[in-house]
Amino acid sequence: QLQLVESGGGLVQPGGSLRLSCAASGLTTGYYAIGWFRQVPGKEREGVSCISASGGYTNYADSVKGRFTISRDNAKNTVYLQMNSLQPEDTAVYYCAAARGFEYYCSGSPDPYEYWGQGTQVTVSS
Repeated sequence: QLQLVESGGGLVQPGGSLRLSCAASGLTTGYYAIGWFRQVPGKEREGVSCISASGGYTNYADSVKGRFTISRDNAKNTVYLQMNSLQPEDTAVYYCAAARGFEYYCSGSPDPYEYWGQGTQVTVSS
């Protein structure tokens, strides 16, 4: 059973940066694509970014392109989301999720993801 734990959220001023981490345990993440999603109350969960199991393919939502960067360190079983130039509209609970079998591709939709973390709150406010 794969378990995911997010960390790194918090309160930041507009224009600031945060780095989220998604640490996995139970199984090696090297066989899983990892996605980052976010959700605000009353809205559907939104795909933010994802990275294939190989690390060679990444995808970003249009709203975060050029500001967020996803990376993975399979030796540490950890995936990171570097978030720069944060804006109030980035405020949400951020979740990481894992989908097995996506070695060279990843999906921005939550559908293929089997395992989910508990989420970490990101608040962007002055």
